Amino acid sequence: MKTVHLHNRRKEASAGRSFARSTVSYPLQWHENGPEPEASAIVETTPENVESLDMRAPRYTSYPTADRFVEAFGPEDYARNLAARELQPAVPLSLYVHIPFCAALCYYCACNKTITRDYSKARRYIEHLVKELSMVDSKLSGDRRLLQLHFGGGTPTYLNSEDLRSLMSAIGERFSFSAAGEYSMEVDPRTVDEEKLDVLRETGFNRLSLGVQDFDPDVQAAINRVQPASLVESVLETGRRLGFESTNFDLIYGLPKQTLAGFARTVEAVIAMRPDRIALYNYAHLPSRFKAQRLISIEDMPSAELKQDIFRMANDHLDAAGYEYIGMDHFALPDDSLANAHRTGRLHRNFQGYSTQPDCDLVAIGASAISRIGSCYSQNLKGVNEYGDRVSQDMLPTQRGVELSRDDVLRRAVIMAIMCQGEIDKSSFEIGYLIDFDQYFEEELQALQPLVELGYVQLEDRRVLVTPIGRRKALRIIGSHFDRYLQQHQSRSRFSKVL
Repeated sequence: MKTVHLHNRRKEASAGRSFARSTVSYPLQWHENGPEPEASAIVETTPENVESLDMRAPRYTSYPTADRFVEAFGPEDYARNLAARELQPAVPLSLYVHIPFCAALCYYCACNKTITRDYSKARRYIEHLVKELSMVDSKLSGDRRLLQLHFGGGTPTYLNSEDLRSLMSAIGERFSFSAAGEYSMEVDPRTVDEEKLDVLRETGFNRLSLGVQDFDPDVQAAINRVQPASLVESVLETGRRLGFESTNFDLIYGLPKQTLAGFARTVEAVIAMRPDRIALYNYAHLPSRFKAQRLISIEDMPSAELKQDIFRMANDHLDAAGYEYIGMDHFALPDDSLANAHRTGRLHRNFQGYSTQPDCDLVAIGASAISRIGSCYSQNLKGVNEYGDRVSQDMLPTQRGVELSRDDVLRRAVIMAIMCQGEIDKSSFEIGYLIDFDQYFEEELQALQPLVELGYVQLEDRRVLVTPIGRRKALRIIGSHFDRYLQQHQSRSRFSKVL
């Protein structure tokens, strides 16, 4: 087989991409609990530091990660990529809508949010969302099938029923909903009743994601989010009665005041409620970056050893209860579509986490929202006022982004294969990208040796295989070895630890 290198990757790594690096860093937009910020850096991998998991790595909801976006990429670049979809007219769409408003502050949260009880701010924001949607619609070409829709925040259920109907109507006028699509809403159980859940179902939502975090009263008080288990159970039962197809619970370990026994009670209560999916997130305590987290006393934080004990305990309980481990953080019941996609190799990953849907282009609207169209990423202005001002001027609110090189596209595919399938089929990459895999990734494969010694990875002649224990303990670390940007920098201090 004839092979070629994608340009000269070593030269490209040092000189080929000459744009200025942005120093601005935003938290990513998905999940109410506040996903960890993506940043770049690396430390040497050794059996000792991997075994202790004293390492930091991105979550890889994108590649390159969001800290690599640059302000040299602007509205014109985003518009050009929207129009270029006509070159691949059959690629379906995913839509993300960011609702930043919350009525109260949760101390752990790292999301882009605005705390207010002045609902008029939300109404003006909805007007701006619809206007941005119209501008995107005027430039967007290609397939209008919407296979995935996600409302995140903030607290999307902050919106009243009238505005939810209005916004969903505007979306429905511009996109075609698929009968097999996944349409989900992040829900703060404290903000919904049966009437609002009925509106969500009526307007097309078929999945709910409930922010649970922890049922322990002491933990809830420490993070300023008090919601009894009975309230969550009531919302879950109402959602099931109204016909929602799937429900996810978000749990967080590593929160202040958490104990092994206390979180065990939370996990057992969750198992008794039997949600279809469970996301078990590691809390990233970064008070230097997120002011709300400064309200958490460092003395209340569990030790690294206790966090690992809590993580292992939760995994053991969920395994015993019949939940299948899908990949980083995620579990699902065996009959859930996510578990089926995992078993059949059809799992995908994007800014909305793991998905059963095929790899879609992603249009994202709202403050700080990140789109992925073709081979580019584009992020909107972060501030609600700045975002609204730009949209009011009939301009796309793009602040920064990045155009992917061929090397970026290749590495994105490799990292997503690790994160979703837990293996790399070398032959498929050699055929698809005209490379000799072992030659192209010679240094990366050598760097995996400490993980091989620990039993986390198997290096076979035609495959790189992540073992079951590697999927649990080191998936992010394994993926990071193929991240060219991390190999160029020497500090991972801006990442959260893997555990």
